Amino acid sequence: MEIDALNNLPNDEYQIYWQSVVNTMAEGLFIVDTKGVVVFMNPAAERITGYTREEVLGQNCVIFESETCMACTDDQGRMACGLFDKGRVQDKRCAVRHKDGSLIHLLKNATVLHDPHGRVIGGVETITDITPVVEKERQITGLRRELQRSYGFEGLIGESKPMQRVYQLLESAAASQAPVVILGESGTGKELAAAAIHRRSPRREGPFIKVNCAALNESLLESELFGHEKGAFTGAERQRKGRFEAASGGSIFLDEIGDMPPAVQVKLLRVLQEGEIERVGSHEPIKVDVRVISATNQDLGQLVEKRRFREDLFYRINVVPISLPPLRQRPEDIPLLAQTFVERVALRSGRTIHGFSQEALSLLMSYSWPGNVRELINVVEYAFVTCREGSIKTSHLPPNLLSQAGAQRPPAPGGAAAGTASTKGVYTSSRENRDLRQRREIEEALARSGGRKAEAAELLGVSRVTLWKRMKKLGMAD
Repeated sequence: MEIDALNNLPNDEYQIYWQSVVNTMAEGLFIVDTKGVVVFMNPAAERITGYTREEVLGQNCVIFESETCMACTDDQGRMACGLFDKGRVQDKRCAVRHKDGSLIHLLKNATVLHDPHGRVIGGVETITDITPVVEKERQITGLRRELQRSYGFEGLIGESKPMQRVYQLLESAAASQAPVVILGESGTGKELAAAAIHRRSPRREGPFIKVNCAALNESLLESELFGHEKGAFTGAERQRKGRFEAASGGSIFLDEIGDMPPAVQVKLLRVLQEGEIERVGSHEPIKVDVRVISATNQDLGQLVEKRRFREDLFYRINVVPISLPPLRQRPEDIPLLAQTFVERVALRSGRTIHGFSQEALSLLMSYSWPGNVRELINVVEYAFVTCREGSIKTSHLPPNLLSQAGAQRPPAPGGAAAGTASTKGVYTSSRENRDLRQRREIEEALARSGGRKAEAAELLGVSRVTLWKRMKKLGMAD
């Protein structure tokens, strides 16, 4: 339709025309009077906010619990909107509450409305839902923070002395070509340690192949490791390369090696001695260039004594033994681990959970952790189901942990009193370290945003109110 023809439409047709435009807009549209009372909203605004027109019309716009709008009320709760002072708001980000209680992020543009005499009679505002964009930005920011963390080693987390010794051993082992055996209870991070050795080694550009020796029976494990020829056994319809051939030029990780059957142990010994394998159903040797990293939660020495593990193989794989400490032997790392896992799950789930309360953290510190770090991860996952937002409290922890956490841990050197003092000191030290890291992150965000707190909050993936609270807590608020 030509503009001139549009201008010449009768008033009722003109009204219908613009009504159809407003109703089909993808952006939400509001009109408010000078007191902030909503007098019009279009269908897109209903869809974005979750409120119907009937629920909103005649209500003050603070119904949406926007931080921006809440800041524009005076001490008596009366509207004092900055729009009517500035005359225009352009490309402003804000967050409001959806009717279901969830937080939605909006891009807002607004301008004042005048009557024919130039008097301000209200304001018109358009909103675009940018929640998915903000969520992606938050994830990217969180991932950047994860990459910049310096309190671990290639995915292993901890600042305790036992873990520092482990990191040194892993670094030294990575520079070698010798076989490594990683010892530790289930859930201590043996696979992470093996991957760290590979990534830090000269073989880092080659493949890293993982095999669980306890997951397959003898015949399947032999075929899995060394491959087979066509017709070697029933069901072998084609030739297949094994994991050792696939790992050539890189590393192979043999998890739960203590469960490897004796016949497969003999073949593994040949690989370590001669650097070659034979596929099942063939007698032709194939050269492979593979770094062997193995792991077990069993005592290999005892298995050798019981003749369940070959002594000659034991000495071949045990060139560089590395023991990972159980979590109960490094309680000072528990606050750091717990906070890290909370941040990771929050990043993945989008939930506004910030950490553990002091009482809940004390309970974690008093628990013996038979499942080690893996169990702690499960506890955090459980807490994210039972806790909606804020801090994780004792009531949000799994029942088995609550019932067993009171059991006394093995006393620390110096007796029970020394252990208690140590735990308290550990908590204080960890909290101070966390505050220091948080201060550095805030300072970096403020530097990158030129001191603009709203932009700094976006870089950190938090609201401006949360940033202000953190700065106040850290003595950084002006």
